[in-house]
Amino acid sequence: MTQHRPLRDWLRRNLFSDAFSAATTVALVVAALCWLPDLIDWLLLQAVFRADAVACQAANHAGACWGVVAEKYRIILFGRYPHQEQWRPLLATVLLLVVIVASGRGLLPLRAMLLAWAVTLPVFFILMGGDRFGLQPVGSDQWGGFPLTLLLATLGMLLAFPLAILVALGRFSSLPLLRGLCRSYVELVRGVPLISVLFLASFLFPLLLPPGISIDVLLRVLFGIVLFAAAYLSETIRGGLLAIPAGQHDAAAALGLGRWQAMRWIILPQALRAVVPSMMNSAVSIFKDTSLVTIVSLYELTGSLSLALAGDPEWRSFHLEGYLFIALIYWIGCHAMSRFSRGFEHAAH
Repeated sequence: MTQHRPLRDWLRRNLFSDAFSAATTVALVVAALCWLPDLIDWLLLQAVFRADAVACQAANHAGACWGVVAEKYRIILFGRYPHQEQWRPLLATVLLLVVIVASGRGLLPLRAMLLAWAVTLPVFFILMGGDRFGLQPVGSDQWGGFPLTLLLATLGMLLAFPLAILVALGRFSSLPLLRGLCRSYVELVRGVPLISVLFLASFLFPLLLPPGISIDVLLRVLFGIVLFAAAYLSETIRGGLLAIPAGQHDAAAALGLGRWQAMRWIILPQALRAVVPSMMNSAVSIFKDTSLVTIVSLYELTGSLSLALAGDPEWRSFHLEGYLFIALIYWIGCHAMSRFSRGFEHAAH
């Protein structure tokens, strides 16, 4: 009897705490009983898992055709990267993911973590681009799939973060010109969609360069993502700075710290800890917004799926299963970032 009491208490506390909670629980259970059997039947029981287009077409969408993933997974995950060289983006992605996980979990001391990033990022570019150490050169226009998504999201957040801090601090500057420039930058970038920023970075920016000078389209797109993300992130950090009580400033002054010393050692660390959830929300947005780079002919994860199915009439009708596959990848990435965020919050407290 006592063994079932904790379960009963948990159910009462979380699912049946009041009338509204109980009604919601009952409604969700009824909906699950109505929809789950058909969903499981389509997803698993009637599904075709082998790469057999004839079998998928014979099923006539009565079950999911996961064979499209089995057939097209290389193009979906790696885009137009040369088939025989795809071990390179695979290795580069694994290395970058290891460093991201180790950093998010706090498995490395600060110096070791900085060293790991300083080594991993150049290795990533060497593996992807080649033309060194006997590796075949591969232009950035052939990079794609998940490695490109991960690269844009990671560098977008890493480079946007220090810029966002500088902009947020600039909003508190005693110099009117600096305050005005920072405010204008934030309002200008926040007033246009990311697609416009990507178009400007890809097509307008090269026109402003002197003749004979060109910048790789991947770098231009990354520059646009960084500027866009930094504008939003700076407002998040500024909100954290405004939330710090005035007593903290007074305490820093009582210790003999100057304005910027107090900001560096006392105010800014507290502000950053306070806005960890909001900053992670920005990271999640960047991760998902990388799908927009397809409009400038960079085929990241979503674009690679379109690339894989657009020219193949046998598999073209099974795009839903392909989108579910990449949606699972996006969900895993966003869930992992959410878990890291909770870890940071516990460590901060």
